[in-house]
Amino acid sequence: MPLNLDKSWQNHLEPEFNKAYMKALKTFLLQEKREGHEVFPEQHDLFSALNHTPFDQVKVVILGQDPYHGPGQAHGLSFSVKKGVTVPPSLKNIYKELNTDIEGFKTPDHGNLTQWADQGVLLLNATLTVRARTAGSHQKKGWELFTDKIITELSEKRKGLIFILWGAYAQKKIALIDTAKHTVIGGPHPSPLSAYKGFFGSKPFSKTNAQLIKEGKTPINWQIS
Repeated sequence: MPLNLDKSWQNHLEPEFNKAYMKALKTFLLQEKREGHEVFPEQHDLFSALNHTPFDQVKVVILGQDPYHGPGQAHGLSFSVKKGVTVPPSLKNIYKELNTDIEGFKTPDHGNLTQWADQGVLLLNATLTVRARTAGSHQKKGWELFTDKIITELSEKRKGLIFILWGAYAQKKIALIDTAKHTVIGGPHPSPLSAYKGFFGSKPFSKTNAQLIKEGKTPINWQIS
Protein backbone atom coordinates (compact mmCIF):
# COMPACT_ATOMS: atom_id res chain seq x y z
CA MET A 1 0.00 0.00 0.00
CA PRO A 2 1.54 3.34 -1.03
CA LEU A 3 2.29 5.46 2.02
CA ASN A 4 1.21 8.63 0.21
CA LEU A 5 -2.33 7.44 -0.55
CA ASP A 6 -5.15 9.16 1.34
CA LYS A 7 -6.41 6.98 4.19
CA SER A 8 -10.05 7.17 3.10
CA TRP A 9 -9.08 5.57 -0.21
CA GLN A 10 -6.76 3.06 1.44
CA ASN A 11 -9.79 1.62 3.22
CA HIS A 12 -11.43 0.86 -0.14
CA LEU A 13 -8.42 0.01 -2.31
CA GLU A 14 -6.00 -1.82 -0.03
CA PRO A 15 -6.81 -5.32 -1.42
CA GLU A 16 -5.98 -4.14 -4.95
CA PHE A 17 -2.30 -3.64 -4.12
CA ASN A 18 -1.89 -7.33 -3.31
CA LYS A 19 -3.42 -8.57 -6.57
CA ALA A 20 -1.38 -10.06 -9.39
CA TYR A 21 -2.24 -7.31 -11.87
CA MET A 22 -0.92 -4.61 -9.54
CA LYS A 23 2.30 -6.51 -8.89
CA ALA A 24 2.74 -6.91 -12.67
CA LEU A 25 2.07 -3.18 -13.12
CA LYS A 26 4.70 -2.30 -10.53
CA THR A 27 7.20 -4.57 -12.31
CA PHE A 28 6.40 -2.86 -15.62
CA LEU A 29 6.89 0.63 -14.15
CA LEU A 30 10.21 -0.36 -12.60
CA GLN A 31 11.32 -1.78 -15.94
CA GLU A 32 10.41 1.49 -17.68
CA LYS A 33 12.72 3.35 -15.27
CA ARG A 34 15.50 0.78 -15.60
CA GLU A 35 15.40 1.24 -19.36
CA GLY A 36 15.81 4.98 -18.91
CA HIS A 37 12.31 6.05 -19.90
CA GLU A 38 10.88 9.16 -18.30
CA VAL A 39 7.43 8.49 -16.82
CA PHE A 40 4.75 11.08 -16.07
CA PRO A 41 3.46 12.25 -13.68
CA GLU A 42 6.21 12.34 -11.06
CA GLN A 43 5.79 9.66 -8.41
CA HIS A 44 4.61 12.05 -5.70
CA ASP A 45 1.74 13.14 -7.98
CA LEU A 46 0.65 9.63 -8.93
CA PHE A 47 -2.41 9.59 -6.63
CA SER A 48 -3.10 13.34 -6.63
CA ALA A 49 -6.72 12.87 -7.75
CA LEU A 50 -7.44 10.60 -4.77
CA ASN A 51 -5.45 12.68 -2.29
CA HIS A 52 -7.16 15.95 -3.19
CA THR A 53 -10.63 14.37 -3.20
CA PRO A 54 -11.11 11.88 -0.32
CA PHE A 55 -13.63 9.07 -0.86
CA ASP A 56 -16.39 10.54 1.30
CA GLN A 57 -15.99 14.01 -0.22
CA VAL A 58 -16.45 13.03 -3.87
CA LYS A 59 -19.41 14.80 -5.47
CA VAL A 60 -18.48 14.69 -9.16
CA VAL A 61 -16.21 12.44 -11.25
CA ILE A 62 -14.67 13.76 -14.47
CA LEU A 63 -13.01 10.85 -16.25
CA GLY A 64 -10.04 11.28 -18.54
CA GLN A 65 -8.07 8.61 -20.39
CA ASP A 66 -4.31 9.23 -20.17
CA PRO A 67 -2.06 11.73 -18.41
CA TYR A 68 -0.53 14.36 -20.66
CA HIS A 69 2.77 13.05 -22.05
CA GLY A 70 4.66 16.35 -22.49
CA PRO A 71 7.35 17.45 -20.04
CA GLY A 72 5.99 19.24 -16.96
CA GLN A 73 2.32 18.81 -17.91
CA ALA A 74 0.82 15.91 -15.93
CA HIS A 75 0.38 16.23 -12.19
CA GLY A 76 -2.15 13.52 -11.43
CA LEU A 77 -5.44 15.28 -12.22
CA SER A 78 -7.34 14.60 -15.46
CA PHE A 79 -7.40 17.50 -17.96
CA SER A 80 -5.24 19.60 -15.58
CA VAL A 81 -1.70 20.92 -16.01
CA LYS A 82 0.66 22.66 -13.63
CA LYS A 83 0.73 26.44 -13.48
CA GLY A 84 3.19 27.90 -15.97
CA VAL A 85 2.48 25.16 -18.53
CA THR A 86 0.62 26.03 -21.75
CA VAL A 87 -3.08 25.19 -21.43
CA PRO A 88 -3.75 22.12 -23.66
CA PRO A 89 -6.37 22.26 -26.45
CA SER A 90 -8.99 20.12 -24.66
CA LEU A 91 -8.81 22.28 -21.55
CA LYS A 92 -9.02 25.44 -23.67
CA ASN A 93 -12.30 24.06 -25.04
CA ILE A 94 -13.50 23.24 -21.52
CA TYR A 95 -12.87 26.87 -20.60
CA LYS A 96 -14.74 28.02 -23.74
CA GLU A 97 -17.76 25.97 -22.70
CA LEU A 98 -17.56 27.32 -19.15
CA ASN A 99 -17.61 30.86 -20.59
CA THR A 100 -21.03 30.22 -22.12
CA ASP A 101 -22.36 27.82 -19.48
CA ILE A 102 -21.51 29.52 -16.18
CA GLU A 103 -22.49 33.17 -15.85
CA GLY A 104 -19.55 35.40 -15.00
CA PHE A 105 -16.90 32.75 -15.64
CA LYS A 106 -13.58 34.30 -16.59
CA THR A 107 -10.97 32.24 -18.42
CA PRO A 108 -7.97 31.73 -16.11
CA ASP A 109 -4.40 32.25 -17.27
CA HIS A 110 -3.36 28.71 -16.29
CA GLY A 111 -4.65 25.14 -16.44
CA ASN A 112 -4.33 23.92 -12.86
CA LEU A 113 -7.69 22.46 -11.78
CA THR A 114 -6.73 21.66 -8.19
CA GLN A 115 -9.44 24.03 -6.94
CA TRP A 116 -12.06 21.76 -8.50
CA ALA A 117 -10.51 18.67 -6.92
CA ASP A 118 -10.51 20.30 -3.49
CA GLN A 119 -14.28 20.91 -3.81
CA GLY A 120 -15.11 17.27 -4.47
CA VAL A 121 -14.48 16.89 -8.21
CA LEU A 122 -12.52 13.65 -8.69
CA LEU A 123 -10.35 14.32 -11.74
CA LEU A 124 -9.56 10.69 -12.54
CA ASN A 125 -7.62 9.35 -15.50
CA ALA A 126 -8.29 5.73 -16.48
CA THR A 127 -4.53 5.21 -16.86
CA LEU A 128 -2.42 6.91 -14.19
CA THR A 129 0.99 6.96 -15.90
CA VAL A 130 2.46 7.45 -19.36
CA ARG A 131 5.90 7.30 -20.95
CA ALA A 132 7.21 10.73 -21.91
CA ARG A 133 6.17 11.85 -25.40
CA THR A 134 4.41 8.53 -26.09
CA ALA A 135 0.61 8.77 -25.85
CA GLY A 136 -1.18 5.65 -24.65
CA SER A 137 2.07 3.88 -23.79
CA HIS A 138 0.88 2.62 -20.39
CA GLN A 139 -2.59 1.53 -21.42
CA LYS A 140 -3.62 -2.08 -20.78
CA LYS A 141 -0.84 -2.60 -18.23
CA GLY A 142 -3.19 -2.80 -15.23
CA TRP A 143 -4.13 0.77 -14.38
CA GLU A 144 -7.58 0.39 -15.94
CA LEU A 145 -8.41 -2.44 -13.52
CA PHE A 146 -7.42 -0.20 -10.62
CA THR A 147 -9.39 2.83 -11.78
CA ASP A 148 -12.39 0.66 -12.67
CA LYS A 149 -12.32 -0.48 -9.04
CA ILE A 150 -12.37 3.17 -7.95
CA ILE A 151 -15.47 3.82 -10.07
CA THR A 152 -17.14 0.63 -8.84
CA GLU A 153 -16.48 1.47 -5.18
CA LEU A 154 -17.94 4.94 -5.64
CA SER A 155 -20.98 3.54 -7.43
CA GLU A 156 -21.63 0.88 -4.79
CA LYS A 157 -20.75 2.71 -1.56
CA ARG A 158 -21.91 6.25 -2.35
CA LYS A 159 -25.15 7.72 -3.73
CA GLY A 160 -26.12 10.84 -5.63
CA LEU A 161 -22.80 11.29 -7.43
CA ILE A 162 -22.44 12.86 -10.88
CA PHE A 163 -20.23 11.16 -13.44
CA ILE A 164 -19.16 13.37 -16.36
CA LEU A 165 -18.14 11.09 -19.21
CA TRP A 166 -16.83 12.80 -22.34
CA GLY A 167 -16.17 10.74 -25.45
CA ALA A 168 -16.67 7.11 -26.38
CA TYR A 169 -13.92 5.75 -24.15
CA ALA A 170 -15.24 7.35 -20.97
CA GLN A 171 -18.84 6.47 -21.80
CA LYS A 172 -18.00 2.77 -21.76
CA LYS A 173 -17.59 3.16 -18.00
CA ILE A 174 -21.36 3.55 -17.68
CA ALA A 175 -21.35 -0.25 -17.30
CA LEU A 176 -19.68 0.23 -13.89
CA ILE A 177 -22.14 2.85 -12.63
CA ASP A 178 -25.50 2.24 -10.95
CA THR A 179 -27.54 4.82 -12.86
CA ALA A 180 -30.48 4.32 -10.48
CA LYS A 181 -28.34 5.88 -7.70
CA HIS A 182 -26.15 8.27 -9.67
CA THR A 183 -26.37 10.81 -12.51
CA VAL A 184 -24.37 10.38 -15.72
CA ILE A 185 -23.70 13.41 -17.93
CA GLY A 186 -22.27 12.26 -21.24
CA GLY A 187 -21.29 14.01 -24.44
CA PRO A 188 -18.56 14.40 -27.03
CA HIS A 189 -14.97 14.84 -25.89
CA PRO A 190 -13.71 18.44 -25.60
CA SER A 191 -10.73 17.74 -27.88
CA PRO A 192 -10.47 19.87 -31.06
CA LEU A 193 -11.44 16.77 -33.06
CA SER A 194 -14.86 16.47 -31.47
CA ALA A 195 -15.71 19.61 -29.49
CA TYR A 196 -17.80 21.00 -32.36
CA LYS A 197 -19.79 17.75 -32.59
CA GLY A 198 -21.86 18.52 -29.50
CA PHE A 199 -19.50 19.35 -26.66
CA PHE A 200 -19.95 23.08 -27.17
CA GLY A 201 -23.39 24.03 -25.92
CA SER A 202 -23.88 20.84 -23.88
CA LYS A 203 -23.76 22.81 -20.58
CA PRO A 204 -22.32 20.01 -18.40
CA PHE A 205 -21.22 22.37 -15.63
CA SER A 206 -24.56 24.07 -15.01
CA LYS A 207 -26.29 20.68 -15.30
CA THR A 208 -23.92 19.31 -12.68
CA ASN A 209 -24.62 22.17 -10.28
CA ALA A 210 -28.38 21.89 -10.80
CA GLN A 211 -28.19 18.20 -9.89
CA LEU A 212 -25.98 18.87 -6.85
CA ILE A 213 -28.53 21.39 -5.57
CA LYS A 214 -31.28 18.83 -6.18
CA GLU A 215 -29.26 16.35 -4.09
CA GLY A 216 -29.00 18.94 -1.31
CA LYS A 217 -25.28 19.50 -1.88
CA THR A 218 -23.22 22.65 -2.34
CA PRO A 219 -22.67 23.36 -6.05
CA ILE A 220 -19.16 23.55 -7.48
CA ASN A 221 -17.53 26.94 -7.92
CA TRP A 222 -16.08 26.34 -11.38
CA GLN A 223 -14.14 29.61 -11.44
CA ILE A 224 -10.39 29.01 -11.28
CA SER A 225 -8.30 31.74 -9.69
